[in-house]
Amino acid sequence: MTDTREPGSLLAEARELGAVLSDLNQVSGLLGWDQQTFMPKGAASQRGNQIATVQTLQHDMITSTRTAELVRALTDVQDQFGGTDRAMIRELRRAHERATRIPARLVVELAHAESEGVGVWTEARANNDFASFAPALRRLVALSRERAQHLSDGHDPYDALHDEFEPGSTSAGVQAVFAPLRVATMSLLDRIRGSDVHVDDAVLRRSWPSDLQETFGREQSARFGFDYSRGRLDRSVHPFAEAIGRDDVRITTRYDANFLSTALYGILHETGHGLYEQGVAPELRRTLLEQGTSMAVHESQSRLWENLVGRSEDFWHGAWPRLAELFPDALKGVTRDAFVRASNAVRPDLIRVEADEVTYNLHIMIRFELERDLIGGKLDVVDLPEAWNTLYLDYLGTEVPDDARGCLQDVHWAAGLFGYFPSYALGNLMSVQFMQAARAALPDLSEQVRAGQFDPLRDWLTENIYRHGKTYEPLELLGRVTGNGLDAGPYIAYLEEKFGTIYGVMT
Repeated sequence: MTDTREPGSLLAEARELGAVLSDLNQVSGLLGWDQQTFMPKGAASQRGNQIATVQTLQHDMITSTRTAELVRALTDVQDQFGGTDRAMIRELRRAHERATRIPARLVVELAHAESEGVGVWTEARANNDFASFAPALRRLVALSRERAQHLSDGHDPYDALHDEFEPGSTSAGVQAVFAPLRVATMSLLDRIRGSDVHVDDAVLRRSWPSDLQETFGREQSARFGFDYSRGRLDRSVHPFAEAIGRDDVRITTRYDANFLSTALYGILHETGHGLYEQGVAPELRRTLLEQGTSMAVHESQSRLWENLVGRSEDFWHGAWPRLAELFPDALKGVTRDAFVRASNAVRPDLIRVEADEVTYNLHIMIRFELERDLIGGKLDVVDLPEAWNTLYLDYLGTEVPDDARGCLQDVHWAAGLFGYFPSYALGNLMSVQFMQAARAALPDLSEQVRAGQFDPLRDWLTENIYRHGKTYEPLELLGRVTGNGLDAGPYIAYLEEKFGTIYGVMT
């Protein structure tokens, strides 16, 4: 039956539906955040029931006959709308089309498997026991593969999962970007390994009391502009950010009392995510647009604040006195320049979240290959540790001593997040493209950062990226802000200039 209501009436109903779906999505996020922070470990099964109930309500609403009729009616009149209204219609249609392909039974099974998977993974990682995690991972791979088959419509199943995080992106497109990036990265890494210049990062591996690390991290996060009246910082096994709406943004980190970078740069990284979510325009509250437009764009902001700002000499010009005040013993006899160089040491290592800028993307390429083969059925779960270790030797020349520092180090697969990993590297590329646009608009940016004035950069990013939420699709937003499409060239040039200078290997 044709819906004959006025377009404005249809849009009003869509807004009401979107508000409820947004609420349910945020409740689900809150349950997930609690699971990784404060929930008793014995509550995993109960939490699985709770998340399944919330996600079933979402699924029932988005797949209902009434929603199908509403989507059809709005699609017929969408040309009468513009801006955020048209974007909301696009997101509602996308959510409906994806959800209708997934059986309700599978939604429940995945919710339970993901909740239980995170709990089992946490214990397995702590005990370096992949065998105890393997059954949960096998179940998650099977369910994710089934979900991918429902979504793929005869196309590459992995692409269907990746599209959830990067609308319009495909594994073929990712490979096309990764191929020149890998060649350039390996070339630079080989030259650094052969350089006579040695950058010592031993200063970062001294005694750094965790409580003082937290004090410093909170202060720098607030200086960047993270609003602690609308957010909080907590501890978790794996650092992450969760937005329970623009006015409730949770970030986490983990502390190593003998390695400063773990928490410090982890906090700055998650702050980038938090700034994005807190910067969404107030009028997008309780809509399907109240979040970042894709995980790559999100990662571009976490990497921008962590690396392009946080590891820069400009940043430490202003932040150094406070660090020296809090840690006089650890920094005794250390100059600011030596500390900045240490923070930018290239050291092929095992842990992705602690990797330097040169090798970081290689960690992502490894995970991309592995998860694509897991979903495609080319790799069995039991063979994952060996495949992981082989790729680490191939890409980074490092031997993996145990699974805790190998295939158990990331929470993503335990949470059913297959298809996510490429976003990290794509975000790296975007971070430099966005920063180039920011510097063109803010010619005094370097001096402002040196003076500890972060408002101009944050305000520019808010105006051009954050406030729009999901209004623009990722590549559309990138084009609007930078005038270009996704391009590995600027990022490669950035690495060559920065690390070529540090290690004396400029080409």
